[in-house]
Amino acid sequence: MIVAAPPFDAFFSCTEHFQGQFEALGDALGTDCFVQRMVEVDGRAWLRAHRGDGTDNADWFGWRQPVLSPCDCVVVRLRSGAATNSPGIPGAPPADFVVLERDDGVHFLIAHIREPSVAVGDLVRAGQAIAKVGNNGYSRSPHVHLGAWRQDTALQIRFDQSMMRLPPELRGK
Repeated sequence: MIVAAPPFDAFFSCTEHFQGQFEALGDALGTDCFVQRMVEVDGRAWLRAHRGDGTDNADWFGWRQPVLSPCDCVVVRLRSGAATNSPGIPGAPPADFVVLERDDGVHFLIAHIREPSVAVGDLVRAGQAIAKVGNNGYSRSPHVHLGAWRQDTALQIRFDQSMMRLPPELRGK
């Protein structure tokens, strides 16, 4: 397991890829993270990833939100230019992504990004904005996929909870 800085400066939740679900490094033991907000529907508050029916990318709270670096590392690979998907309709791989490498050889893949603000060779700090949330490649909605590995071993990611902040809509409740 590896500890990483949170991918967003917002409330989020993640779904994990279980052991054996995917074999490729970067996918194996990876996690898909979605920005979420409290949404009131008929007088009840629900934690949701989108407003309304979510059929437009702009309905998703994560759409075009800053994606933060999980580590102090160097950008070793970058892909940009994939077509944007409509929610509910997965596109064709590959997705746009950035690969980062820490000094200890741990690599992080962040996929389904758009508008990267870094280039190969750049040094980035944990928590630094490196791109925006997109919806491309084999993705059904705006989110980011994070995977980690060292050499040929996939690593499970745990986010450093001490770096997370309570979202404004939940403060004081």
